Amino acid sequence: MPDRLPDDNPPAAAFGRLPLRPNALPDDVNDMLERHARSLVLREALTDERAQRRLLRRVRREVTDLLSTEGYFTPKIEIDGDPPALAIEPGPRAVIGRVDIEFEGAVAERAERRDELRRSWRLAEGQPFRQSDWSSAKQNLLDELTSRDYAAGALIESQAEVDAAAARVDLRLRLDSGPAFRFGDIEATGLALHDLDLVRRYSTVRAGDPYSTDALLAFERALLSSPYFGSAQISVDRDPASAIATPVRVAVAEASSRRLSFGAGLSSNTGYRAEVAWSDNNLFKRSWLFNTAVRLEQLRQIAFADVLLPPAADGYRDSFGALAENADIQELVTKRVGIGAVRARIRGNIEIRHSISLQREQREIDGLVTSTQKSLALNTSWTWREVDDPFDPRSGWVLNAQVGGGVKGLLSDTNFLRTYMKAQWFIPVGERDQIILRGEAGLTSGKADALPQDFLFRAGGANSVRGYDYLQLGVREGNAIVGGRVLGVLSAEYVHWWSHQWGSAVFVDAGDATDSRKDFDFAYGAGAGVRWRSPAGPIAFDIAYGEREQTWRPHFSLAIAF
Repeated sequence: MPDRLPDDNPPAAAFGRLPLRPNALPDDVNDMLERHARSLVLREALTDERAQRRLLRRVRREVTDLLSTEGYFTPKIEIDGDPPALAIEPGPRAVIGRVDIEFEGAVAERAERRDELRRSWRLAEGQPFRQSDWSSAKQNLLDELTSRDYAAGALIESQAEVDAAAARVDLRLRLDSGPAFRFGDIEATGLALHDLDLVRRYSTVRAGDPYSTDALLAFERALLSSPYFGSAQISVDRDPASAIATPVRVAVAEASSRRLSFGAGLSSNTGYRAEVAWSDNNLFKRSWLFNTAVRLEQLRQIAFADVLLPPAADGYRDSFGALAENADIQELVTKRVGIGAVRARIRGNIEIRHSISLQREQREIDGLVTSTQKSLALNTSWTWREVDDPFDPRSGWVLNAQVGGGVKGLLSDTNFLRTYMKAQWFIPVGERDQIILRGEAGLTSGKADALPQDFLFRAGGANSVRGYDYLQLGVREGNAIVGGRVLGVLSAEYVHWWSHQWGSAVFVDAGDATDSRKDFDFAYGAGAGVRWRSPAGPIAFDIAYGEREQTWRPHFSLAIAF
């Protein structure tokens, strides 16, 4: 019912509003009557008994209809008192009695699926009857039916039999699943720069697969997460005549192929940052993605260029690129150039990356070039994610494991093997809070002075051991801190969210990076901070005390799972 009266009716303020006397109805039902019962607005002054009788007829008719939608089928409604008020005795609220769900079509031959659908029914016997719940339950059951196999499923009969005297409602539904559907060929519209083959490379459906809305949604998400498309909508032909191979229809809007961007920022690890970047998602008119950027930070400067190829038929995505970097961190100046190639694939919750890199690094300490290292390394990385939200996880875990190495004489200065593991565990506490546990461990074999810093370890900073400067924990060489062959970091953090967006945290970190296990000695840091949920994930502002240095340091970072 609309709240607003037609323009030819007097405003409510002209005669007031008929109030409700205290009654046994739930608050939400009384609120519904106040919002939707137009008859409670007095269109004439109740100056005589005839006016009260006219009002009572209108009120009884409308309020009875409204209460029936909430399961009250035998209310007693009167207007009494001076001033007049509406008195309601609601009577018993009807509850769900028998629920009879019948199926026709192909699903009638699948007992397991029918049982599964019946278990998904939301209105159990004995539950209070509400019209909105009844409508919602019917739609949910239909959605469950059509979400897998039966794209043309329909609700062909629904009936709610009311026994007002017994305060009971028996429900009956009949659904026709139609035939079982299977996916056919992919059709696409909206393509100009790219071709149909690119769309198919992101597909999570294959011709002949059983129809599934989850598969279509995953396909849509894959297209939207790609750099090629600004929007994507996917549908199928629901005509039962097409059930054997229903066409998958993809409507896309292509993203701009070229983009120039500028950025600026501040990091507690590397200081102020400015960046200019260029991208082209149709390099050589082959749908190759080209990214290049120059990033200038106070402690580090990087220039890179990468080319990413479209996904292959087996799900792998190949890329290759080049990088030049100059860094001055903890009195260690490194200048390196490198080229590399990566083959990556995400399957379910597991991401696998195989890479090969060739790099040359020059190391300077106290203003003098102390060494030059080169390496050709193969590396494999596995990442497992089991979290409820990839950007703002509250429960679950993330694990990354890496192994790689090189061979002396094969473009490397020494034989080496590097292993590394990092894990985060998110434990929910109560309705809002959580505990976050984090650990890192790394071990490299080989001569440290013959290895680039990429294959060694340092610790300290916002995402490592707070209370210490960025990469402050390592091996001292002259006035500099260089990488070691052993790494260990542990962290425990408790986060309390005061509201949806703002929270606070207390934490303890411990870690060290050394050249041998016998020299390993945990450096501890502890502190507190503020959390703010941004669209990209929680941003952390922390202040921590490092017991080894006996000083306080601020840190800020994007506090998301790696």
